[in-house]
Amino acid sequence: MSLKTLGAKIFAAIIHGRTQKWANNPVAIQQKVFAQLLAKAKDTQFGIDHGFEGIATYEQFSAKVPVRDYEGLKSYIDRVVHGEENILWPGKPLYFAKTSGTTSGAKYIPLTKESMPYHVEAARNAILAYIHETGKAGFVDGKMIFLQGSPELDEKYGIQFGRLSGIVAHYVPAYLQKNRMPSWETNMIDDWETKVDAIVGETYHEDMQVISGIPSWVQMYFEKLHQKEGKKVGDIFKNFNLFIYGGVNYEPYRAKFENLIGRKVDSIELFPASEGFFAYQDSQKEKGMLLLLNAGIFYEFIKADDFFTESPRRYTIGKVELGVNYVLIISTNAGLWAYNIGDTVQFTSLAPYRVIVSGRIKHYISAFGEHVIGKEVESAMNEAMQGTKVSINEFTVAPQINPVSGLPYHEWFIEFEKEPADMDAFALGIDAAMRKQNVYYDDLIVGNVLRTVVITKVDKNGFQDYMKSIGKLGGQNKLPRLSNDRKIADALQQTIQ
Repeated sequence: MSLKTLGAKIFAAIIHGRTQKWANNPVAIQQKVFAQLLAKAKDTQFGIDHGFEGIATYEQFSAKVPVRDYEGLKSYIDRVVHGEENILWPGKPLYFAKTSGTTSGAKYIPLTKESMPYHVEAARNAILAYIHETGKAGFVDGKMIFLQGSPELDEKYGIQFGRLSGIVAHYVPAYLQKNRMPSWETNMIDDWETKVDAIVGETYHEDMQVISGIPSWVQMYFEKLHQKEGKKVGDIFKNFNLFIYGGVNYEPYRAKFENLIGRKVDSIELFPASEGFFAYQDSQKEKGMLLLLNAGIFYEFIKADDFFTESPRRYTIGKVELGVNYVLIISTNAGLWAYNIGDTVQFTSLAPYRVIVSGRIKHYISAFGEHVIGKEVESAMNEAMQGTKVSINEFTVAPQINPVSGLPYHEWFIEFEKEPADMDAFALGIDAAMRKQNVYYDDLIVGNVLRTVVITKVDKNGFQDYMKSIGKLGGQNKLPRLSNDRKIADALQQTIQ
């Protein structure tokens, strides 16, 4: 055992002990975070506007600070972007993470000297939790690759701007620098396809042991490795045994990955975002990710079913229930207040608090009142694939409200790696799984309002071509798993031969 491996195991045990202390006192820890945030920001413009000085309880906070999304907070953020100080948080932020917006175009999410360390520590602690639980630490002596955005940053008004993954690249600890790949020069390449080709050229002969990135883009890397070497990824990288991912559910990709790799490997799921690092998988045995309650973020939760009502109830930790779909609301030490990040979560454990990401509050299908969410379509796909040799590269779902003939339906656009022997039976399997999960959908099928699922096959690389056409190929960009309109569906339909 190397000194580095031994040191990793010792450090993992120390971090595990610290984690248990706050995880076992969730309500008290969140109250402490809440008080610290208010005290720190009471003299900011936002704090003055919302009477932070007079807020002593959560009830007062929820009465004075409404839930906002980016558009709702934009007037404050714009002032910070233009160099004003003490607006949302004392001073100026260190960075703005630039993300893709919707109605407002690009979004600029502040990262402060208080918030930035938590992004780095959470990723580190996820790996340390894995080491502590499994005892596997030898990979710290091998090569690691992180598929991420360019670390190139711009500066304006004394604040640096860039992609979150690129910003975080500047914080890789010294003890990992020698092991980390790709090179800085390759990481700076903007064009994703060119970048992946360069990464393949740099890594195919190395002892890669840890690979990290969004599954769809790691899949592209694996496919290019296979094209170059004509071997399974596991034969190219004989010591590769840990995949770290975030952003999307891995399960729909798992069969394809295991085929590309040639064997099963352990995986760690992360829940990072520009707005904060919210959770990571702390156990290979338990479902869900540990919600980080001691990381400068105060959490609120709104039941997704109630979110669009006039005055939905806001819940704090300690008041949540298992299995309920909640919209995640955050207040942070980067100056976001009662902020709706758009993600929905469900709790899988209350001791400690673990969550899964169930979807996006704006990504759903309810064209007929069915309230279908991302988790349901992913679970249905996984269930239909069980016991078959079917594997897929990507999929998305949209309603077809005005079919040429017959009843409306949900249309599943799927890029298959290996197609089912009986496509109709596979579609019925998806439909049956959907009906088990969602009573509203079942009622619509039974009542002959909808017909069963229709599958439309997408050509090889069809989803990659679509993402490229909208300027979102690679990096942290993700394809929505489902939509309540036909925008993506119609674009895909035009490419299908």
